[in-house]
Amino acid sequence: MSRWAIGIDLGGTAIKAALVSLQRGILLERSVPTETSSGPEGIVAQLAGVIGSIVAETPSGFHIDAFDGIGLGAPGAVDIATGKLSYPPNLPGWTTFPLRDALVRALEGSLPGSARVFIENDANAAALGEAVYGAGRHFSDFLMVTLGTGVGGGIVLDRKLYRGPNGTAGEIGFMIVDYQGSSVHAGIRGTIEGMLGKEHIVEYARARIKENPESGRMLSGLCMHDFGKLSPRHIERAANEGDPLSLAVWERVGLVLGVGFANVTALMDIRKFVIGGGISAAGTLFFEQARQVLLHSTLPSMHAGIELVPAELGNRAGMHGAAALCFQ
Repeated sequence: MSRWAIGIDLGGTAIKAALVSLQRGILLERSVPTETSSGPEGIVAQLAGVIGSIVAETPSGFHIDAFDGIGLGAPGAVDIATGKLSYPPNLPGWTTFPLRDALVRALEGSLPGSARVFIENDANAAALGEAVYGAGRHFSDFLMVTLGTGVGGGIVLDRKLYRGPNGTAGEIGFMIVDYQGSSVHAGIRGTIEGMLGKEHIVEYARARIKENPESGRMLSGLCMHDFGKLSPRHIERAANEGDPLSLAVWERVGLVLGVGFANVTALMDIRKFVIGGGISAAGTLFFEQARQVLLHSTLPSMHAGIELVPAELGNRAGMHGAAALCFQ
């Protein structure tokens, strides 16, 4: 009998859900736009609807007796004991909400028997997904960092998530690497997210172009001469074509990331780093720089076993990891 679960990745743009087999990974998935204007209760109703649609299409080989539950990765601080979600970014109007209990109530009568529901921070869920099904499956300990709109992180120690006593461990995006720097994010100066969030990478490129307009000629052509439309993809493409300014932007990404990783290695003796998120698509342009900075910024006694590897599951890591919560 095949053990299975439903894994959900709740985001500000979309709700992604999947039927996940313990042995085979994702077999069936659905995605719907998140109705953020409907508030917590409306989104709970959406979640219940998506879960119902997956259950209705579950293949015959997956018996309800082998159903391990529903895992949900959500942005924001998650209280594992109570199932409450607090102040999730990209979900306007939320403060603290009993997400797990509300979802259990919404599912009453729609599933055979009682459904166990597990809630986890989305970055932690992605890290667990990579640990079980992806690039981290050969590592006992690692940090996963997701580079996208923001910078998230999740810590796996001895093959288990490390959440910290309050559930906020792994937030590498809020690590300060330049306390006197000009970038300010969420009121904090010089954080990794404030320097490497998607828009901050673009802002840095625009600032360099403003200093030397001639240096932005290639990027100007790629974004149709409208720097308001400039994106990391344009900067990646230009760098791959040898554009000096774009290469310098990615060099800075590697520098900042390497300093952050060096701090993690020095503090926790973590030497494996799994890098995912949309920005990681440009990894060939900054991975080696990050590794060199990490080596330069740590003692030689800390260098054995250091690895930086790309994540393997892409935007499906959260669904894999949410389901894996049920299998543990």
